[in-house]
Amino acid sequence: MTASTFDDDLAFSLALATRAGEILMDHYERLERIDYKSARDVVTEADHLSEALILDAIRSRHPTDAILAEETGEHQAVAGEAPLSGRGRVWIVDPLDGTVNYANGIPFFCVSIGLIVGGRPAVGVIHDPTRSETFAATAAGPAMLTGPLGAASHAVTASTKERMSDFVISMALSGRLAARRASNVRKAIRISRSMGSAALALAYVANGRFDAFVQQGGLSAWDVAAAGLIAERGGATVTAMAGGPWFDLGHSPRSIGIVAAPAAHHGALIDLVG
Repeated sequence: MTASTFDDDLAFSLALATRAGEILMDHYERLERIDYKSARDVVTEADHLSEALILDAIRSRHPTDAILAEETGEHQAVAGEAPLSGRGRVWIVDPLDGTVNYANGIPFFCVSIGLIVGGRPAVGVIHDPTRSETFAATAAGPAMLTGPLGAASHAVTASTKERMSDFVISMALSGRLAARRASNVRKAIRISRSMGSAALALAYVANGRFDAFVQQGGLSAWDVAAAGLIAERGGATVTAMAGGPWFDLGHSPRSIGIVAAPAAHHGALIDLVG
């Protein structure tokens, strides 16, 4: 694999995420309907329109690839490979990560498109349409950021802060003793935030806007496939909560937890939340 192996897939994903973002902005603060998926989650017509656009484009351009999408689930490839088989190519799509934010007019949400090849993330794109800003990476290249209003794409790197006490992190802990563990982390850092879009917050680790990202459970493949790769290619160490591999197609929805941080501080963060 070379840095150019997935260039065509990356270019396709970038253009597609931008088009999906235009749909989101066309409906932003003009929603006609909001449905409730659960007590704490909603879905809007913008989710469905964005996902339909993305899936139609993938089927047209890559008919032999499988798809795993947040709203419509698994779509088996024409060639017969199931999305969760770990074989072949699988596109993992979240057409609108941060739907609750979006539905309430909070401008922190994104489109996430990832390509998995042979069970491993190969391409990741996170597009924030409110800022006209896109994070992207391939498995053999650097993390890249296209700045607001189409500014030139440039490589980005994770935080280089020497002291964890200066860290601003995205954090969401749950389970037994969550409050105590969160308190332990907060004593060791400057401050924590919970922004409402895990994919965008995790991508922010790639350029140091967040020095680290910690979320214990609640994540699905479509939350992390693209953003985890981007953070990793930005130089962060990305693992599961216990320190193992961060991506596995076998994980069920809302069962994934991730720690992403500069290598020098990653172990200490795991100890604090373990």
